This record gives sequence, C-alpha cells and structure tokens, in this order.
Amino acid sequence: MNTRNRMLLCLLALLYAGSSFAQIDSAGLDKVFGKKGAVQGQVYRITFPRADLTVKIGDFPVSPGLALTSWIGLIGMGDQAMAMGDLVLLDTEVGRVVGLLVKAHLSLTAMHNHLLNERPNIKFIHISGSGNAMTLAASIVSVLKATGTPMGPTAAPASPAAANSPDWSKVEAVLGRSGKHNGMLLQYSFPRKEKLTEGGMEMPAPMGMATGINFQMDGGRAGTTGDFVLLASEVNPVVQALTENGISVTAIHNHMLFDEPRLFMMHFWAVGDPEKLAKGLKAALQQTNSRL
Repeated sequence: MNTRNRMLLCLLALLYAGSSFAQIDSAGLDKVFGKKGAVQGQVYRITFPRADLTVKIGDFPVSPGLALTSWIGLIGMGDQAMAMGDLVLLDTEVGRVVGLLVKAHLSLTAMHNHLLNERPNIKFIHISGSGNAMTLAASIVSVLKATGTPMGPTAAPASPAAANSPDWSKVEAVLGRSGKHNGMLLQYSFPRKEKLTEGGMEMPAPMGMATGINFQMDGGRAGTTGDFVLLASEVNPVVQALTENGISVTAIHNHMLFDEPRLFMMHFWAVGDPEKLAKGLKAALQQTNSRL
C-alpha cells in the first residue's frame, strides 16, 4: 500500500473509532460502474464475471461464477471510502493492469494463482484504495476497461427446466444451511467470528473476510473451489482435512497487507460426488472459527 493510501486508511480508522460507517451512495456508484451493485449492510459490492473467457481444468468447464469473477467492495466513512477487491486476469493482461493501478494510486496487495492446471492460465490481483468513493470507482473502471472484462450488466443465468435443475439438497444437509442457487451453481459464505481489521478499520464479511465455497454441477459430478479465510494456527489442520477428503489445496497466501489478526487464504479444487465433496469441506470448516 502506498504512503498516500496508508495515510488515508489511518485517518479512516481514527474516524471509525468514534463513529459508525456511513451508508455509501449506491446509486451514484451504479452510475459510475455502468451496472447495478448490491448493498450488503454498509458495504457496496459489485461483480464483473469474466464471461469472455473459456476456461477448463482437465475436462471440467469452469464457469465465471465458480472461480472467474472480479469483484469490488466499497465501504464509506463520512465523505471518504475504502475499496478492496480482486481482479481476474489473463497472464497477458497483468503487466498493463499493474501499470494502470500505479497511475491511479490504487494499491496492489497481492498477485497470485487461485487454481492449478487451468487453461488458459489465470492470475488474480488483489487491490485496495482509499479516498472519494466516486473517484475510486472511476479509477477501477479505467483499469477494468483495459482488460477483456465485460463491463455491461451481467446477463442472468439461463433457467433450465425444473427437471434439469441441480438437486443440492444433500450438499445443503451436510453444510447445515441453504446456499445461494445461481443456475448450475451453489454458493456459500461463512464469516469468521472474530473482529477482523485492515489498517485498523473493522472489515465486514462482504469485504472479502468470509470463507467462500462454490459448487458447479456438470452432469452427475460437481466441481468445487473457493477460499478459506484462516488464522495461522488453522492452516495445517485445514490442509489435512481437505487432503484426507480428496480435495486439493491449490494456493496458500495473503490477500491484504495490514490485516489484524494476520489472515491466510487457502484455495482448493476438486471434482466428484457433490455430497462427498460437501463432507470434506465441512470437515475443513470445523477446523476454523467460522460461523457454521
């Protein structure tokens, strides 16, 4: 994080200590982004699926909603805001995007893989920034427009006949709650129980602070991926639980620079029987201090 953004973040943290988050101007942000975002509590969150890409791992087609969606979260404090997010990029887009982030005074907080053996190769850049919300949004739009990312309203997933809709009941029974149904996808978010901060500011779950688990049905099998948000002491117990249940760990790294407590993100991948995958993921979740 550059000095300017670090100073702004510290100022926001001081403001937060004696106040509460301000409701951000979602209508104004919708106009800047050119599509509608979602308001989750005090967080404005918008997604940009990479529907322009055709990505496979082996013979499994990876849909944008499974693992290929850029997202941006903004949270307001007075007339200032903090932005965090994750950009999904082709290798050939990375250099240009990094240069634009520097010019826009946006901070690059991590760059790495989330998947293994995908074709074409995909990189993920995590970003943050502080300042005026509309200025931040305009800067992020300018970066995204330099990539192949579709910028218009996200098309609704095709609605298959009810008879062809995935039956996720066994998965939901194992995980103990209903997930979000989205076409052939089932999506979960498991927040942690601790207070999590970045640069001294408490960060709500929609700012990337919750374990995300996604399933995608393909015929009679499901693919699953996502990322666990972990304390250092939880990393290897979760590795063991996933590995013992046939789920591959594909990356372990940080997404932020000034998080407290220090958080590690663990990404995973597996294809198989949906219920069996869910049991393995539940075993891993039970090694964490998550709200199950």
